[in-house]
Amino acid sequence: MSESARARARAHQDQLTKPPGSLGRLEAIAAQLAAIQGRVAVEVHAPRLCLFAADHGVTRSRGVSPYPRTVTGQMVANILAGGAAVNALSRAVQVELELIDAGVDADAPAAFEGAALSYVHAPIARGTRDFLDAPAMTASERAAALELGEAAAARAAQAGSTLVALGELGIGNTTSAAAITAALTGRPPREVVGPGTGLDAEGLARKVAVVEAALARHELARDAPLASDDADAAVRVLERVGGLELAALVGLCLGAARRGLAVVVDGFITAAAAAVAATIEPALLGYLFAAHRSAEPGHRALLERLGLRPLLELDMRLGEGTGALVAIPLIRAAAAAQREMATFAEAAVDDRGAVHDG
Repeated sequence: MSESARARARAHQDQLTKPPGSLGRLEAIAAQLAAIQGRVAVEVHAPRLCLFAADHGVTRSRGVSPYPRTVTGQMVANILAGGAAVNALSRAVQVELELIDAGVDADAPAAFEGAALSYVHAPIARGTRDFLDAPAMTASERAAALELGEAAAARAAQAGSTLVALGELGIGNTTSAAAITAALTGRPPREVVGPGTGLDAEGLARKVAVVEAALARHELARDAPLASDDADAAVRVLERVGGLELAALVGLCLGAARRGLAVVVDGFITAAAAAVAATIEPALLGYLFAAHRSAEPGHRALLERLGLRPLLELDMRLGEGTGALVAIPLIRAAAAAQREMATFAEAAVDDRGAVHDG
């Protein structure tokens, strides 16, 4: 991060042909991009959405989702066929889509060649373990998932991307995200567990009980937030109650920041991954943009922990990176205004307080 570039960007903005501060939060976005990229003439080049998919062992018999776990693999096939919301929105906003199978409990789709997106089939396991019975991941599985995310960041940087967006897919992953949120923030599960894909009141109560039991089993329950730089504890939380796609997203966040790429966080689940990553490496915070605030209740607690203000309020809760896709045009617009507007001097326009003789 270059704070001098941020200061230069702010000074440049005050010379552009507009009243100071009149572009509002777009100016803050551009200044943050300047700090990330180390230059005033910022750009959003070749943005890429990295969507990680995986299944969760807690869905096998705990009743935490109204949908069967087979839906994850079916949605992978749907995305490869171009029929999901993430496909429509990525086309609409012209963002490259990369789908990575980090641990789906299904065989690779037979016909994915020719899909209008990049597809990486690299499952670490066929989903996680049920975290009420055992840690969700072994240490080696967690490390492999982090490496999978790191590799995605490397591919994005090699392709010239200056920005990556986070996406996820996996039945049951709001349960993992809620457990992570409670463990990081110290909030009780009843405050951070939401309906996910549409649980009724009975199902929601069951989901709260599952998260409470998981935190107790793994000794993760707390009544105060985890220290913002307790990397070992954050890794332990991820390993015990996380998901393979969540761990891969943590690796993507860390790898993107190391390569100087901006990171757009989507909703609740990706925010849980970003919060783990930022606890492992607090400097990551300067690279993050929060696309929106999800309707899931735990998302607010995560945004508070991260100190991020969402760009949009659209009551979205789909996931897949869809909220991040909708926010990217705002970030592009901020960069374009910073880079392309004329200064008062260049446009021969009088600045405030100009005095002319005669």
